[in-house]
Amino acid sequence: MSAIRSFVRREPVLLVAAFAALISCCFVPPDAEYLEYMDFRTLALLFCLMVVVAGLRQAGLFSGLAHRLCERVKSVRMIGLVLVLLCFFSSMLITNDVALLTFVPFAVVVLGIADHKKELIHIVVLQTVAANLGSMLTPVGNPQNLYLYSYYNLSFGAFLRWTLPVWLLSLVLVSVACVPLSAAPLSLELGEEPGFDPRALRLYLGLFLVCLLVVLRVIGWPVMLGIVVLFLLILDRKMLLQADFMLLLTFVAFFIFSGNLARIGAVDALLRKLLEGRVYLTSLLASQVISNVPAALLLSGFTEDARGLLLGVDIGGLGTPIASLASLISMKLYAHADHAHTGKYLLEFTVVNLALLLLLSLAQSFLQG
Repeated sequence: MSAIRSFVRREPVLLVAAFAALISCCFVPPDAEYLEYMDFRTLALLFCLMVVVAGLRQAGLFSGLAHRLCERVKSVRMIGLVLVLLCFFSSMLITNDVALLTFVPFAVVVLGIADHKKELIHIVVLQTVAANLGSMLTPVGNPQNLYLYSYYNLSFGAFLRWTLPVWLLSLVLVSVACVPLSAAPLSLELGEEPGFDPRALRLYLGLFLVCLLVVLRVIGWPVMLGIVVLFLLILDRKMLLQADFMLLLTFVAFFIFSGNLARIGAVDALLRKLLEGRVYLTSLLASQVISNVPAALLLSGFTEDARGLLLGVDIGGLGTPIASLASLISMKLYAHADHAHTGKYLLEFTVVNLALLLLLSLAQSFLQG
C-alpha cells in the first residue's frame, strides 16, 4: 500500500490522464484509428532527448559550467544573476525540468557555503520562472513546445518569430528581478572543480546534434531513434533507462483521450466553439488547473491557432505551482534544503509568477494586435 501511495503522489498527472483515456474508450471503443492518435515523432524525440541530456549531465557538462561561472562572481547579486540566467539559457536546450534539477541544488549548496541562505527563496523562485520562460524559445525547450512544433508541422523560423519577442522581454524581466538581491561582496571557495568525462561528452554532444537534425527536419525520427539506441546499447546501455517513461505514458494517455474526444461530435463542436477567438486565454487558464503539457495535448486537436496555443501554454506555465510541472520540481528541491520556509516560498512564488504572467500577457496581446 505504501508503494501505491508513493506512486500516486509521484504521478498524479499520469493517473488522471490514464483514467480519462479509459473513460473515453467507453464512448469510442478501441479500433485501428487509435494508432493514428499517436505522434510517434514527438515520442521518439522526447525519449532520445531525455537520455541524451541525462548523459550530458552525467558527463559533468552542466555542473562544471556552473562551478566555473560562480567562482568568478564577487557579490551576492551577481551570483544570483548567474544562477538564474544559467536556468534561463540552458533550458532552451536541455528542457526546463533538467535545468532546475541541475541548478537549483547547486544554488542551495553555493548560498549555503556563502552563508547567504536568506536570499535562497528569491533566487530559487527566479530560477523556476527563468527555466519556464527561457525554455519557450526553442522546440526542444519543453515537452509542450516539442509536441506543438511537430503537431502543427511548424517551420523553425515561424516558431522563433512567435517566441523570440516574448522570450527577449522575459530575459529583461528576470534580470531586473535580480536587482533586489543583496549587493554585499562575496568571497566564494567552491573547492575542486568537477571533472569532465571527455569521451562521454563527445558521445552525447554528437547524439544531441542528431536530435537537433530531426527537429530541423534534416533527417527522419526513425533514423535518430536507431542511431541513439544503437550507440547507447554498445557504449552506455544503462543510460537508456534514464528516460522519464511515466511522462511518455502520460503523452500516450492524452493522445488517446484527445483523439477519442475529437471523434465524439458533440464534444468536438463544444470545444471548438469554446476556443474560437480565445485560444490564448483558454490555454493559459487550462494550464493553471491541469498543467501546460496536458493543456497543449488536449486543446491542440480542436484549434488551428498554433501561435495562440503555443504562447498560451508557455506563458501559462507561470501562475500556480501546478501550471508547469517543472515548478513542482524546484519547490520540492527547495523544501529539502536546510531551514526551508515553504510558506514564504509559496507566497513569493505566487507574487512573482502572477506579476510576470500579467506583464507577459499584456505584451503578447500588444504583439498580436
